[in-house]
Amino acid sequence: MEAPNRAEDFIAAGLASLGIEADEVELAVMGAAQAMFWPAILELFELDAGEAVPEPGADLARAPGER
Repeated sequence: MEAPNRAEDFIAAGLASLGIEADEVELAVMGAAQAMFWPAILELFELDAGEAVPEPGADLARAPGER
C-alpha cells in the first residue's frame, strides 16, 4: 500500500525542527512548489540509468557544447 503524498504533514514540522518559523503564505508557497516538482522527482527516482554509457573523459566543469 502506498502512503499518501501529504506535504502539509512534514513541511511545517521539518521547519519547526530547524527553528524556522513560516507563516501561512510561506507554507502555501512551499506546498505548491512541492506539488509541482515532486511528481517529476519521483519519476527520476524510478529512472533506470544502469544501461547508460558514461561519457569518456567527461569534463564536468565545461558546458556540453564546449566539450
